[in-house]
Amino acid sequence: MKNNNIIVLGAGLVGKPIAFDLAKDPENLVTLVDINPPSNEIAQQHGIKTLKADLSKREVVLDVVKSSDFVVNAVPGFMGFNCLKNVIEAGKDVVDIAFYPENPMDLDELAKKQGVRVICDMGVAPGMSHLLVGYFAAQLDHVERADIFVGGLPKVRTQPWEYKAVFSPIDVLEEYTRPARLVENGKIVVKPALTEVENLEFEGLGTLEAFNSDGLRSLVYSLKADVMREKTLRYPGYTAKIKLLADAGLFDTYPILVDGVEISPLSLTSQLLFDQWKLHEGEEDMTIMRIIVEGSKMGVRQRFVSDLHDEYDTVSGVHSMARTTGYAASVALRWLMNNPKLKPGVTLPEKLALEEGSVKFILDGLARRNVNYQFQHILL
Repeated sequence: MKNNNIIVLGAGLVGKPIAFDLAKDPENLVTLVDINPPSNEIAQQHGIKTLKADLSKREVVLDVVKSSDFVVNAVPGFMGFNCLKNVIEAGKDVVDIAFYPENPMDLDELAKKQGVRVICDMGVAPGMSHLLVGYFAAQLDHVERADIFVGGLPKVRTQPWEYKAVFSPIDVLEEYTRPARLVENGKIVVKPALTEVENLEFEGLGTLEAFNSDGLRSLVYSLKADVMREKTLRYPGYTAKIKLLADAGLFDTYPILVDGVEISPLSLTSQLLFDQWKLHEGEEDMTIMRIIVEGSKMGVRQRFVSDLHDEYDTVSGVHSMARTTGYAASVALRWLMNNPKLKPGVTLPEKLALEEGSVKFILDGLARRNVNYQFQHILL
């Protein structure tokens, strides 16, 4: 018997695996909603329903979710905040992975007023990165530093970019243009993206390079630490190529006149790179993440390390970034469904880590889907 009516908003690279995974539970009735939903053949194959709808319209979202028990918000970032707001106004519990630039805590009071429980930013990074940083930090009296290194990479390195975009290129380019918020000496500082490049070694991969990106999001406000950084991982040499494009003005947003036509350099760049960066069906990708949290407990300095090396699933055909992001959300929704004691309001992953049993539940659920995190605890 189908007891849980779940609506997944957004049928992109991540939204589809979320819906397919949730539909594996016989008690779940899953509907995948998008302006371009999957074909009926694909829907029937995975035991889901599909609905074509324009989720940029408030009245459409309210109508789509009105009969649901739970919602997953997986729409593109540019419409994610408003879509989440509409879901909250409809009074539906929701897990959100839209990764919009707005602050999700701006919806906290609305969620409390509506009696809605929201788990936000619950992907791989942000998401599992913040969950594990929060979990490690809770075991320390004082956090000296928290470092997050994360990236999605193609297994096959093809020149000139040695990169494939697992999300929309315009969203990827924003990562290269948005200033990065970090924490130094306990205070928030802002630095340009693509800066402070450093090399790290990973077993089985060799050297990767890491550069500043604005991925700490809520952690800069919610966690007290002396130093915090989030850096994006790429193959060596990539940052210099992107920096050259930026320095040449190809990421500028203001329009320029070309042969009598006004065009934004960023729009042109993203259009040109879309074909070159597109991750095609069957192309294998990897998700690499390393989290390091150092601090002290009762005067004893300690280091917690978590490593993730996940690869494209050749059996299911689901890309690694979709697996690591989507399954984090689908498992978190299962936790939400089974824990009615979670209070209404917006819960960030680093705060979810403080809920009893949440981290073990999510890690165990991911492991059953062959997404495996490795851990070290070192006394310094």
